Amino acid sequence: MSVAPGWYLDPADPGTRRYWDGEGWLGAPIPAEATPPAGPPPPEPEPTTRPDEPEPDPATRPGEPKSAPATRPGEPGPTTGRAGAVGQHAPVGAGTPSPGYGPPPGAPYPGTAGGPPPGAPYPTWPGQQPEPRPHGLPLAGLGARLVARLIDITVVLALNVVVNFWFVWQYIQQMSPPITEAWRRIVDQDTTTEQLPAAGDQAGSLQIAILLIATALWMAYEVPSTASRGQTFGKRVMGLQVLPVSAVAPLGFGRALRRWNLLGLPTLGWFCCIGFLLQLIDSLSPLFDRPLRQALHDKRAQTVVVQLPRTPVPNDRPAPPGDTS
Repeated sequence: MSVAPGWYLDPADPGTRRYWDGEGWLGAPIPAEATPPAGPPPPEPEPTTRPDEPEPDPATRPGEPKSAPATRPGEPGPTTGRAGAVGQHAPVGAGTPSPGYGPPPGAPYPGTAGGPPPGAPYPTWPGQQPEPRPHGLPLAGLGARLVARLIDITVVLALNVVVNFWFVWQYIQQMSPPITEAWRRIVDQDTTTEQLPAAGDQAGSLQIAILLIATALWMAYEVPSTASRGQTFGKRVMGLQVLPVSAVAPLGFGRALRRWNLLGLPTLGWFCCIGFLLQLIDSLSPLFDRPLRQALHDKRAQTVVVQLPRTPVPNDRPAPPGDTS
């Protein structure tokens, strides 16, 4: 709201009056008890400056002090502290005034222990975020984890060849009639619409038995070794280890079983391909997880896969005679 032009008490010096022209103070002040003229004060002559004198500040008008801020009538003016400088405000209970309203430059804000003021955004790390090191160890690389898993799959497959061979052979015999007839039609380009011969009566039960045995062999291979050492054979070869996120300790059977369940139990659904799809999603999940590169089964068990330091093999062989290097 603008104030009408007129003579008003100067907020900076209540003992004087000055003329307010609607935008700022005009002319020199007069005593507060003096009768002000009817209009604005007459313009004062421009002061003449000698060559050796500095030019007047264009931001101030003739006759008014440079330190007097342009405050509107009725607004509180600047107070003069003990030091006598305009704009210094003495805090309540303090003997010495401090400039400005906030703490001195470089001082921490009250109650923040040197940090940013309440409500301010937390400072972010410039550039790329550093890679986390759980328990002081680097995260396992995705390539190393893939190679370790392929080694484990090869070991489990070899166990299945030994244990599951008879069941697989019997299953092939039960499925032979429809497979043989379908292949004959493809080779002979037979377009008959007759149904294929039915599979043997034991094909379904043999399929369930094969999947149960394969799942049990996988669990017996992976869960106990992961529970005690955090390593399968493939992880030992690649120098990897599974650790809890919370502490450096063995996983224990319960946590190792929870970790394996999400990846191993879908093997029972291979007959309809749903189980294989779930395992594929779980295996690819570390590609998109940040920052710990956890697979879905790692998140369920709160575990992380780390790369163990490679200790150099000491060279204890004696040096050949005459070799002092």
